[in-house]
Amino acid sequence: MANVQAASSVPGMTTIALVVAAGRGERLGGAVPKQYRLLAGKPVLRHCLDRFAAHPAIDAIKVVLQPEHRVLYDDAVRGLALLDPVTGGATRQQSVRHGLESLADRNPRNVLIHDAARPLVDAATIDRLLAALDTAKAAIAASPITDTLKRAGAGGRVAVTVDRAGLWRAQTPQAFDFDAILAAHRAAAGADMTDDAAVAEAAGLGVALVAGSEDNLKITTEADLARAERLLAAGAAVEWRTGSGFDVHRFVPGDGIMLCGVRVPHDRSLEGHSDADAGLHALTDAILGAIGAGDIGLHFPPSDPQWRGKDSSHFARAAVGLVAARGGRVVHVDVTVICERPKVGPHREAMAARIADILGLEPGRASVKATTTEGLGFTGRGEGIAVQAVATVMLPAGG
Repeated sequence: MANVQAASSVPGMTTIALVVAAGRGERLGGAVPKQYRLLAGKPVLRHCLDRFAAHPAIDAIKVVLQPEHRVLYDDAVRGLALLDPVTGGATRQQSVRHGLESLADRNPRNVLIHDAARPLVDAATIDRLLAALDTAKAAIAASPITDTLKRAGAGGRVAVTVDRAGLWRAQTPQAFDFDAILAAHRAAAGADMTDDAAVAEAAGLGVALVAGSEDNLKITTEADLARAERLLAAGAAVEWRTGSGFDVHRFVPGDGIMLCGVRVPHDRSLEGHSDADAGLHALTDAILGAIGAGDIGLHFPPSDPQWRGKDSSHFARAAVGLVAARGGRVVHVDVTVICERPKVGPHREAMAARIADILGLEPGRASVKATTTEGLGFTGRGEGIAVQAVATVMLPAGG
């Protein structure tokens, strides 16, 4: 990709990718919008941007976003040379128009409009779209419908079978002559159209169809995210690592403990240099062990006063950061708490949710269990708590 300076110095001869990331991703759920959810260790948005940045015909990239997502955006695009982002609108159509208007002073020749929720766009699709613009003002990537289509009627029954001949499923990117699509969006202001090809059609532009890719899926559900991960794993050499961790803290006088990131009322506390969260300490060791990075004491020595009373989520997040720095990600963790008291069961779901939040995992990828030693040993005598943890990590092969 040419640098940003080139995008402004060759007016009328550039191709710019406009990536629409202004949605809030409410259907998928989760703590962050779907375009910022992690996919194989990187935000979904970053996958899109990396693929456009790697294509030699793309001279510049601009993202449309919501202002409240700016911190997430800055983290996702770190290290990329992009045009300054622009604020989106209340609808996708408005967001695209804002993006196009912000590019008008650069006078690009072509623009590719792409949804950030499609992270796996491939270079061949981009090539076909740009080739189509040699003879058309607009072109979309699409795939023919091969399934039998039914239209539902009253009571959830089939009303009619729809003829699938000539029907295609539209994807993005969608490619356009810049001046033509900007004019079409200005003319369509106030309308509510489902994609930019519809805007082009309404303006009388002929829209060419080019073959898309079945792998160019849109992330809408957790199942889509899982499929995208499988596709990425299938296309890259990866290895799976497993690490284990174990930690013990003794009881001292107090009124509660921190365990797996959750405050648990109790008639004792745990002794430790930080907040003595044995659950997060064992988990941190498990993650570090999976990448051969030593243990928690090596990175956060108890002799260092800066860690006194420290929230142990800091240690776990730092371990995840070391995995990410090697191009990997934590896939799943399993924690077993060993004690007679306090009872972990009432707090188990909250602990699993807190661990998932700390590590940036999807729900269901963090597990917390509890057991006793049937009155045997130091835990059986109520002298302290032991925790063991296992972490599964995916790394690039040789990472």
